[in-house]
Amino acid sequence: MGEDDGINGLPTHCYLMCPRQPPIMASMNFASDNTSGAAPEILEAIAQANDGQVPSYGADDLTASVTDRFKDVFETDLAAYLVATGTAGNSLSLACAVPPFGAVIAHEASHIAYDECNAPEFYMSGAKLTGIAGAHGKLSAEDVNRVLTKYGKGIVHRAQPAALSVAQATEAGTVYSRDDLSALSEVCRTHEIVFHMDGARIANAVAQLGRSPAELTWRAGVDILVFGATKNGALGVEAVIFFKKELAAEFEFRRKRGGHLFSKSRFLAVQMLAYLKDDLWLRLAHQANETAQRLARGLADIDGVEICHPVDANLVFAILPRGVDKALKAAGAQYHPWMVPGDAANGKMIRLVTNFSTTPEDVDRFLSVARDAVDV
Repeated sequence: MGEDDGINGLPTHCYLMCPRQPPIMASMNFASDNTSGAAPEILEAIAQANDGQVPSYGADDLTASVTDRFKDVFETDLAAYLVATGTAGNSLSLACAVPPFGAVIAHEASHIAYDECNAPEFYMSGAKLTGIAGAHGKLSAEDVNRVLTKYGKGIVHRAQPAALSVAQATEAGTVYSRDDLSALSEVCRTHEIVFHMDGARIANAVAQLGRSPAELTWRAGVDILVFGATKNGALGVEAVIFFKKELAAEFEFRRKRGGHLFSKSRFLAVQMLAYLKDDLWLRLAHQANETAQRLARGLADIDGVEICHPVDANLVFAILPRGVDKALKAAGAQYHPWMVPGDAANGKMIRLVTNFSTTPEDVDRFLSVARDAVDV
């Protein structure tokens, strides 16, 4: 991810790419919430959907029922479409809202700006991404308004602002409150741009805030949501949800043209239906969030360890003493160093990610190794 003017801003990331290594003990794996398997409930649903012959390319009953299920979850009318990756969801949805001469405002460390290999620009036919700074991975309404006011709307020589995109939870593991989102939405309405949300970790944010999905999205002014499931227990599925349905007019064509329309769509649909059933998505997110809090509390009590961002979701950013870092790696712990401007060579900030399958025992083993290293 990217940024920072010290510890209070979000580090300008990028994982330091490591050579391929043999598998090591999973109980010490805090590298990513993509490293876990799928939730048993979702695997079972996939197996059940495997029987029989059904129409292809989304014409099956399971796919048709996904939109109705989302209407229940979000308590409103909407349009919903399934894709297999968050990058596809972000890129295709933004392409529906932004013309080729347009611009998207986002945090400079956002996934769309830093981790999607120009896919949004590609699908938007060359539209511009403008990254701006914000402490702990978050954008303030004041900063966004300042940028948009100076952008030069209507001036033919400049890209025209068309959308604001925020990540919920953010790349720093923080979350936007309902008030935060409402303030940003007001800025979007003032400047007549679309409010887009990258919800790769939306479950973690909803679980943390204890507000309804509706309150944290369309009721707060969000127009488009990419609803993530893969990081939180799905095998591989995301949903693009248009609360402002007129923006969805081109989506199906763009999805097909982009190669993201699955022929066996039922296997995407059944994952999402199982994920939403009986609030499984929130139960899985609570597990990830709780183990992240346990990890953060334990690290904060260790001499020389500094927690770099508020821990609102399932990500913990910390600076470790070199001896602790060395001991953890020797014990088989997996996590990524995170770059900070001016200190990229040291890579002393690390990112730790918990997921739905992380247990308290996993966390306690990690903390035990860290404490023992300090005592040496």
